[in-house]
Amino acid sequence: MINIKRLRQVILSCLLAVAVLGIAGRSLWNTPGYSYTSPPTAPQPEGRETATFAAGCFWSMEAIFKQLKGVDRVEPGYAGGKLANPSYEQVETGRTGHAETVNITYDPKVISYRDLLHVLLIVRDPTTLNKQGPDEGPQYRSVIFYRNDEQKKAAQEVIQEATKAHVWNAPIVTAVTPFTNFYRAEDYHLNYYNLHPNEPYCRYVIAPEIRAFRARFKSKLKQ
Repeated sequence: MINIKRLRQVILSCLLAVAVLGIAGRSLWNTPGYSYTSPPTAPQPEGRETATFAAGCFWSMEAIFKQLKGVDRVEPGYAGGKLANPSYEQVETGRTGHAETVNITYDPKVISYRDLLHVLLIVRDPTTLNKQGPDEGPQYRSVIFYRNDEQKKAAQEVIQEATKAHVWNAPIVTAVTPFTNFYRAEDYHLNYYNLHPNEPYCRYVIAPEIRAFRARFKSKLKQ
């Protein structure tokens, strides 16, 4: 039986070694004093708003949300922790306090924040604490990072609605937390699923999630 989590770790280790640092530079990740500086988040265009969600692997989250009408950009990154400019390797230890997160820039005239919340609470499992599918640890926890009181209220209401509608059989444990920081992930994470659709994690984990999402939200997909 395929150990998906282990496959993902192997894939990332190889990708880091070859595509980012080079085979000779792989040891830099373990060198004391090595630090990663997050690229600046792209400025938000006029008339657009930002939603920040964590719910498991950000490769999957990015691939799903970028298909929605009204969504301009989805950036994978790290949020909710105290360490500045964390690297993927550091976040994956589960000790930095960060969660794999996506920043979603969208046009509220086309798609609402509540629409994005409904997608989040249906395509990702909000009932598992520190776990999403095969990925486990606090870095995979489910969080809605609200940026203002309106987003906070909407998040609380949508969770209540989903609970009353029995969308899930177990209680929803998604945290509703004020936004404090977001560090964009390394470049090799950007558009990962579309660039590597045949890698095992993408084929056996992300692809089925995307098929289910597209079947459920046909009317909200980009043409």
